[in-house]
Amino acid sequence: MDNLDSDLLRTFVAVTEAGSVTDGAARIHRSQSATSLQIKRLEAILGQPVFERHGRGVVLSDTGRQLLPVALEVTARLDTVLRDISQNTVTGKLRVGIPDDHGRAKLAEIIASFTRHNPKVELDVTCALSTHFPDALDKGALDLAIYEVECPKEHEEVLMEDPTCWVSSAHREFPADDDLPVALFDHACWWRDAAINSLKARGKPYRIVYSSQSVSGVIAAVEAGIAVGLLGRSSLHSGLSVKSKILGFGNTPASKLVMAANGSREAGPQDAMKAAIRAAYLTTV
Repeated sequence: MDNLDSDLLRTFVAVTEAGSVTDGAARIHRSQSATSLQIKRLEAILGQPVFERHGRGVVLSDTGRQLLPVALEVTARLDTVLRDISQNTVTGKLRVGIPDDHGRAKLAEIIASFTRHNPKVELDVTCALSTHFPDALDKGALDLAIYEVECPKEHEEVLMEDPTCWVSSAHREFPADDDLPVALFDHACWWRDAAINSLKARGKPYRIVYSSQSVSGVIAAVEAGIAVGLLGRSSLHSGLSVKSKILGFGNTPASKLVMAANGSREAGPQDAMKAAIRAAYLTTV
């Protein structure tokens, strides 16, 4: 009976993180054909496909989603043992910015994984609104950050894409032609800009009745039935109802959660944290 080995698992993780066999092969410095053969061998051992074709890339199958947390844990543990034995333990200081609304669900998982495998890194985490994180990276106040954008730049790695839509309470109807009450962010950010641009394109009267510094604040206003709000589909639950078409809104842009680094710190802590962040978000794909 064949056994799973770490080389196959590393190849699987690389292709998963890259989203394609070609890009995954580049990450592990192998040819595309050699990488494809390793994936086929892994699938032969499991008796199930680990990927499904998606455009020019691949996405995880049900079997792949089940295998991913195990593969990440096994390869991380092996890397930790190797660093400990070879005395190449990652050290240094790392300043990380994580957005408050996304960070609450993921922060504990990311920090626990990172500190377990990198106990000698001094970690300084800022969990706050991410509007100013890009500027903090540029000025050297942060080493690594997660934040939301509409159009990622070349240096920004996409962790998650979240389509947006106009939402109201499932228990409240708003006439399409009335002066529409709206809940918005109260600070300059792409979410506020996207909402206002969508309202203007709709071409009907509206009034801002509620302002908040966070997604949770906008959700609270919508849940209370006092306003509609532009939210990501990941925020929806049974108490909320999508109203984009009913209220006459056009398409709205998707939010991209990205990760970026300023590159000024030593690579060791940054690379280790990037791996922990990717693992935390990939397990929800």
